[in-house]
Amino acid sequence: MCGRYELSSHPAAIALAFGLAHPPDVHPRYNIAPMQQVPIIRLNAAGERELVQVKWGLVPRSAKDPSIGVRMINARAETLASRPAFRNAFARHRCLVPANGFYEWQPTPSGKQPMHIGMPDGRPFGLAGLYERWLSPAGEVLDTCTIVTTSASEALQRVHDRMPVIIADAAYERWLDPASVNVADLLGAWSGAALRAYPVSTRVNAVRNDDAQLCEAVDPIAPEVPEQVTGATEADDADEAIQPRLI
Repeated sequence: MCGRYELSSHPAAIALAFGLAHPPDVHPRYNIAPMQQVPIIRLNAAGERELVQVKWGLVPRSAKDPSIGVRMINARAETLASRPAFRNAFARHRCLVPANGFYEWQPTPSGKQPMHIGMPDGRPFGLAGLYERWLSPAGEVLDTCTIVTTSASEALQRVHDRMPVIIADAAYERWLDPASVNVADLLGAWSGAALRAYPVSTRVNAVRNDDAQLCEAVDPIAPEVPEQVTGATEADDADEAIQPRLI
C-alpha cells in the first residue's frame, strides 16, 4: 500500500516536471498522510494540466457517507476496471500525484523500519491517481483522490509486497487523457531507473512530525540484544516488572 509520501521540490521544479503553465502555490511537505488535502495534477476543461488540492481518500459518487474515504486511500491496479468504487474514475478521472518519495515500513526482527523510496537523483515523479467529486444531498461538494498500487518490483519486495504505480514522464499525457482507453500497460511495477530506498527515522510514524529531517538517512533499527540476568531472584523479577526503566 502507500500510506505516506513527501513532496519537497521547489514549485518551479514541480511546474517544469509536470508541464504546468505556472509554478503552483505549494510548500514543502515531508509527511503527507491520508485524509489530508493533497495536490494532484489533472486536465481541466480546456485540456490543460492544472494542479488542484483535494482530500486524500476517494469518495465515490455513489457513496451515501463520505466517511468511506478513509478506506479508499489506495486502489489496487488489478481491479480498477471492475470494482464499482473506482471504475468511473479510472475511465474518466485519472490524475498524477506529484511526489519526491514515498514511505514503506519494512518488517525486521526489532520492529518495523520506515524506508524512504524515491528516484536516485531526488527529482519529483508522478504517482498514478484517480479523483472524484462527491455531492451530498444538501449540496456539499467534496473532491477526493486515491493512489493506485500494484505488486512491488523485485528490488522493493524486501521492503513491502505492494508499491504505488509510478507513471513514466513520457506517459503522463496518455494517463491523464480520458480519451486514452487502453492504459492498463502503465499499471505495472516501476521498471525505469532503479529507485533509491534507505532507512529513515521512526519520527515519520507520527503525522504531527513534518520536517526535512524525516527524509534524511539514518542507521537501521538495531536488533534487540537479550539481556543477561545473573543471580536474579523472583523478587528481583517482580520489582523489575513494576519499576519503569529510565530511557
